[in-house]
Amino acid sequence: MAAADKAAAPAKFTAGSTMRHVVVMTATGSIGLVAIFVVDALNLFYISLLGVQELAAAIGFASTLMFFTVSIGIGLTIATSALVSRALGRGARDDAAAAGGAAILYVALTLGLITALVWPFLRQLTALLGAEGATLDMATRFLQIVLPSAPIVGVGMATTGILRGTGDARRAMYVTLASGFAAAILDPLFIFGFGLGLDGAAIATVLSRLVMVIVGLHGAHHVHRLVRLPDRARFMAVARPFFAIALPAVATQIATPVGNSYVTAMIARFGDEAVAGWAIIGRLVPVAFAAIFALSGAVGPILGQNYGARRFDRLQTTMRDAMAVTVIYVLAAWALLALFSDAIAALFNATGEARDLVIFFCLFAAGSFLFNGALFVANAAFNNLGYPTYSTVFNWGRSTLGIIPFVWLGAHYYGAKGVIAGWGLGAVVFGLAAVAVCFRVLARIATREPPDEPLPGPPPAAQSPFSTGKATTAG
Repeated sequence: MAAADKAAAPAKFTAGSTMRHVVVMTATGSIGLVAIFVVDALNLFYISLLGVQELAAAIGFASTLMFFTVSIGIGLTIATSALVSRALGRGARDDAAAAGGAAILYVALTLGLITALVWPFLRQLTALLGAEGATLDMATRFLQIVLPSAPIVGVGMATTGILRGTGDARRAMYVTLASGFAAAILDPLFIFGFGLGLDGAAIATVLSRLVMVIVGLHGAHHVHRLVRLPDRARFMAVARPFFAIALPAVATQIATPVGNSYVTAMIARFGDEAVAGWAIIGRLVPVAFAAIFALSGAVGPILGQNYGARRFDRLQTTMRDAMAVTVIYVLAAWALLALFSDAIAALFNATGEARDLVIFFCLFAAGSFLFNGALFVANAAFNNLGYPTYSTVFNWGRSTLGIIPFVWLGAHYYGAKGVIAGWGLGAVVFGLAAVAVCFRVLARIATREPPDEPLPGPPPAAQSPFSTGKATTAG
């Protein structure tokens, strides 16, 4: 009887205040993300205590390459969450469980294949970013230890997608919190306690990913029963809708590390101090703007359930609420970064060019997240509501036309600070354009009735903040 009642219960986000759903999902997601990112920032802090500038630069280079595999994992997680949340929105719990199990297998297999293909060329790829000498050696070794765990973290990310697809933000938060707490204990233990330095940071990263998978599978399978190993027929049946969602989602997500790689390569021209400053900024961004990254993930399941339930009136309300939260949060975070810019630079023992870049980001470039945040939320709507091409176009536009010319001009005329300024300014045009197109799409959806689909395509989406090894959960 209890199981029948549970199956018949309406989807959580199809009733009640959309603002409340947005705030609750964002807040709980932010707690988990902040835990991960604070620990990740502490990881860089511990490394800085070793007093070797090249170590921080090595992590910066390694993080740029790991960003690619993590972004692919996020795209696959978007597909996982899509199939689960939309099936639950239709009341088809059996379909949701079968899709969850098959999707997790596809995530693990896909990331395993990509890792096997990339691993032999890690040194050459890192050198392409501008790493040289001892920095190149250390970055390559870090990647050789961490990269094979990509399938593990991919499964962990997929479980958070399943949990968010059900509306269980609390347990999705537990997954990231558990991984963060594990890393908080393991990082100093392996770096200092065992005297392993950078190798210790890499080993701690892998072990924290294992914790993430264990906690995630407990919530998705043991608690919600939404991970069912499929038979061959079901496994093949899920392939088409899964990859129909995953391929455009991955294409969208992969744009961000492409742009990030260009910025890293330009920064590398100004030396290891500049790369170290860029690495610190890479840790500050997800900590300071965790709510914005969580918001883009929170909006997906809310839109997915209401779209599946044909509650089109709630789509525009959800997006207006999300945009309001974006503006309020970014202004508050920017003010705090500016106020404590000197203290933040000192915390990471940043000196010279590294210190200048961190302070410049806090005072000026951080404001660009007003527009980045708008782009993130608009992309979540595009992917969720059947317009993934728009998301792909805007993300690639931001990561190419919105980065390359701005960063090149900034570097040419103003050096390393110009690179950071160009990276921030490029978001303005694409953020504003994405919002305008998003509300036109919402108006169009309200005038048509979408067809019923057994496993529909449009996914909820999360924008990737994951530029580092431990920052690897889907929002």
